[in-house]
Amino acid sequence: MAAENVTSLVVGTGDFVYEIVRPWGTLPAGRVFGLISHVAVDSRDRVYFYQRTDPPVLVFDREGNFLTGWGDGRLRDAHGIYVGPDDHLYVCNRDEHEVLKVTTDGRIVLALGTRGRPRLQAPFNHPADVAVAPNGDIYVADGYGNSAVHRFSADGKHLSSWGTPGAGRGQFTTPHGIWVDANDRVLVADRENNRVQLFSPEGDPYGEWSDLYHPMDIYVDRAGTVYVTDQIPRITMYAPDGRMLARGRPAAYGAHGVWGDSRGDLYLAEMNLNQVTKLVRRPAP
Repeated sequence: MAAENVTSLVVGTGDFVYEIVRPWGTLPAGRVFGLISHVAVDSRDRVYFYQRTDPPVLVFDREGNFLTGWGDGRLRDAHGIYVGPDDHLYVCNRDEHEVLKVTTDGRIVLALGTRGRPRLQAPFNHPADVAVAPNGDIYVADGYGNSAVHRFSADGKHLSSWGTPGAGRGQFTTPHGIWVDANDRVLVADRENNRVQLFSPEGDPYGEWSDLYHPMDIYVDRAGTVYVTDQIPRITMYAPDGRMLARGRPAAYGAHGVWGDSRGDLYLAEMNLNQVTKLVRRPAP
């Protein structure tokens, strides 16, 4: 049953102030959402919900109208999703231990990992999230069975891995979200260690950002602003140097996934509520 949209609530501070629209996205009559794990947006501002029921990928236009759905049978356990610069999608099929590169209509063009075969340390053991670097390299946060990040070439060759269980520098306890920014820094949401760690492309640690509680996901916009959701629940906006720019509480249970569109609006996957919340950015004062 659809709830009434709420647009009177406002969150954020400074130049990052948003009106909340929840729930966002309308399904055809008689259909309901499953557990929406993540959300992503392509170059045409089409919004992709990644959910744990069939069809696992739902596609909407920027007004929230349903366009299509796909992925039945192959995508059995939705977790992370990423849209590359060429609009190919990368999806973590978590409990099948694989990451797939697919077209916008669901055709598989690259498969990483061995379907149905978990592997200790080697890719993968219940991978959580995936991101693509400016040069096309693919990075995977292997966060549930392993405590590692894996790097692949654009054509799928395994290049390197780093990380061990623990709370020390370069260690992880559930690397849950990942992003590679325009400066080739690899940002990892190290969830149970309550931090975001920053690495070189080869896995050399640069440092960490704290004052987070179980960070869930990371999104970086074209201007380099870093958005991190956590389980307070809240969203924090950082400058590239780690300086906090804004903070707010737009979600009821913490956004499991976050992504932005070309207009600066944000989309939050609220898994525990089976919904996506849209944050419509207000013009700067």
